[in-house]
Amino acid sequence: MIDEFAKDSLHGRLRRDRKALLWKLDGLSDYDARRPLTATGTNLLGLVKHVATIEARYFGEVFDRPSPEPLPRWQEHDGSDLWAAEYESRDQIVGFYRRTWEHSDATIDALPLDAPGHVPWWPEPRPNTNLFAVMVHVLGESIRHAGHADILREGLDGRTGVRAENEPPIDEEARAACRAKIERAARSAAPITA
Repeated sequence: MIDEFAKDSLHGRLRRDRKALLWKLDGLSDYDARRPLTATGTNLLGLVKHVATIEARYFGEVFDRPSPEPLPRWQEHDGSDLWAAEYESRDQIVGFYRRTWEHSDATIDALPLDAPGHVPWWPEPRPNTNLFAVMVHVLGESIRHAGHADILREGLDGRTGVRAENEPPIDEEARAACRAKIERAARSAAPITA
């Protein structure tokens, strides 16, 4: 009974965070969805593509249930899953992510939490694992990258939140006052000595 509760809880959170990540693209121009927003080039559409690739690999190859989506061999990873090339449309990448959800969900539904898996890119002695560990890992990756998307989107237009129906209204005056208070505290903080 606890296994089903744990599996349902992890799966439910994964589904929620998938939607939150996609929501970060809503209302953005193609340029804003794709443009590099950090020194390393992190961008919103690239985060979606990256998380889709993570799911496709972990819930596919690891359990000998290869993704129906074409993926380069993991040994040939070149970082191209972190950004959208000019020939890749937003619809193509979002479609890839949604189809990956279906494949991942089928793997999760079909296997028990203790189903064995093998992650060849994990170092020894950890490559042999199970569905529970992979679900926790993928959920961690999804949450991490959804958090990146939160910050990037806030930097673009100030929008925050997990989903549209719970999005707080933007109060520029209150935000400016809060930011100023934090800035004052940072500037006036006494240096800490050991």
